[in-house]
Amino acid sequence: MALKATIYKTELAIADMTRHYYQTHSLTLAQHPSETLERMMLRLVAFTLCAHERLIFGKGISEDAEPDLWQHDYGGNIELWIELGLPEDKLLRRAAHRAHQGMVLAYGGTVVDKWWKDAQKTARELPNLTVVAIDAAESQALTNLCQRTMQLQCTIQEGQLWFADSTHSVVLNPRLLQQSNPPLFQLES
Repeated sequence: MALKATIYKTELAIADMTRHYYQTHSLTLAQHPSETLERMMLRLVAFTLCAHERLIFGKGISEDAEPDLWQHDYGGNIELWIELGLPEDKLLRRAAHRAHQGMVLAYGGTVVDKWWKDAQKTARELPNLTVVAIDAAESQALTNLCQRTMQLQCTIQEGQLWFADSTHSVVLNPRLLQQSNPPLFQLES
């Protein structure tokens, strides 16, 4: 018998002072049986960084043809393709070539720097690709906010993301490794 995804419901209030984006989103996240809570919460971080009414969660981990998140225009063209983790060069190229803009949210501790050293050459050839790294301790702390039903607030200001629920808060300091042209969003580099 195949394991089923675990469903999480989230009401996410975003106050992005940099983009002047203030919106509340009701989201449903399906945690794949092989997906960690950390990775699932980082999908929420990626959503928050690029929040838009047409940004949706893809099948990602369970389907190679879809990213973790993506956004289509009204004509069905892919505007944004978001991958999580430490993708191979082939996935970097796919994200950059299939969409107007691509993004990688890299995580995994000290292996991120090694991955970036290897992936940097390919990434530099893709001017529409943004690469952001999240510190391992910060992404682990984010799992403290995880519940089957979540009400979260996120404030984005001066390159920091401050997530909070009624009892906990977590500050993320994403590290911008590569900014696309035009910029996808603003962070301190």
